[in-house]
Amino acid sequence: MLENIKIFTSDATWRNILEQMHASVVDDALIADVNMDDMHIDTPVTPMQLKSLIISESDNAKVISSIFGRPVSLSDLQTQIIVKLFKSGGMSADRLKIALGYAQNTKTHAVDTAIYGLRKLYGRDFIKNDNGVFKIGKL
Repeated sequence: MLENIKIFTSDATWRNILEQMHASVVDDALIADVNMDDMHIDTPVTPMQLKSLIISESDNAKVISSIFGRPVSLSDLQTQIIVKLFKSGGMSADRLKIALGYAQNTKTHAVDTAIYGLRKLYGRDFIKNDNGVFKIGKL
């Protein structure tokens, strides 16, 4: 169940626990769907509770609803772009591509096309480019 969720933690103990649970543990918080370092889990938890916390944290529908004030239907790539920009506070085009799982030197227009589509739907100011850094703007 956790195999499809990329999880980052800098804590060796958590990494060991997650690997024993067959989770997809990654070494870079940028590409992670869930950053456990930000979750601040202080109390002992059972494996089922941990799975539930991680699945809840990776629920992009909550982030999208908080941004738009309602559920909206977007492509997977558009959803990932919005969530990555929202959670990070902004990223350069190269960092965003890496965060979305593209190789560093990959030449693709998929991200640019998805951003164009989002701007077309929600206005030019929805995703702003501030000195080369994409950020979530206003609707």
